[in-house]
Amino acid sequence: MNSSAHVPEWTLVSLRPRGQHAALRRAARPLGAQVLALSPWALVARDDDATRAALAQALRADRVVFSSPAAVHAAARLLPLDAPHAGRWLAVGAGTAAALHRHGADGVLSPRRMDSEGLLDLPELAQLQGLRAALVTAPGGRGIIATTLEARGAQLQRVDVYRRVALTLPPRQLQRLRHRPPPWVLALSSAEALDLLMAQLPADLQARLRQAHVVAASARLGALAAEAGFLHVSLAEGPLPLQLVHAAHAAITTATTS
Repeated sequence: MNSSAHVPEWTLVSLRPRGQHAALRRAARPLGAQVLALSPWALVARDDDATRAALAQALRADRVVFSSPAAVHAAARLLPLDAPHAGRWLAVGAGTAAALHRHGADGVLSPRRMDSEGLLDLPELAQLQGLRAALVTAPGGRGIIATTLEARGAQLQRVDVYRRVALTLPPRQLQRLRHRPPPWVLALSSAEALDLLMAQLPADLQARLRQAHVVAASARLGALAAEAGFLHVSLAEGPLPLQLVHAAHAAITTATTS
């Protein structure tokens, strides 16, 4: 992608959880984008003795899977993650692995394809008969990791270290979006966030957003966006902020020069 290509000022709509838009803003600013935050949810870490005890047991499993950076940060608030461990720790993607490294964990494995399917393709998760596996995560989601680990023979322990809380979309942000000129791009890295957004978004903004560009973090999310009526969907190389922003800039550049 030619990041120096000139495009008009554009708007990148972020569905990241409340308070987690900074990385997307940093990535978008050099490419002329204004990030408009429409958080349909917030993440709330658990802090209770039962979760702490369950996590302590989970961290001793043969395979410990962390589903997101948020899961890592919530776990680190409960227990240190830098203690030696005999099992293998696995992260869904590079962002989750980086979060584990920042908290002192070592020997973390993560896939090149940064989604559940990529994680489950790792050789370390192929044969799990007789092994203990733990999934450090939050309620909700697709559940494909848990069901696949169990189907492969693992004795699975799931520890929900945070929860997602749905938020009402702020009217002020909706008004800001109405007054933003095109082009718009929606950064999509969560099916649940998209569902929460569309359930609340007024009809006029739904119609305008479906005409805008969508950059999806995976083929699955791209297909879901198309099924939801979005007309211009392209795929990013992954869910990281730079990957989403570069795909968004490429989509805008192509649209404005074609």
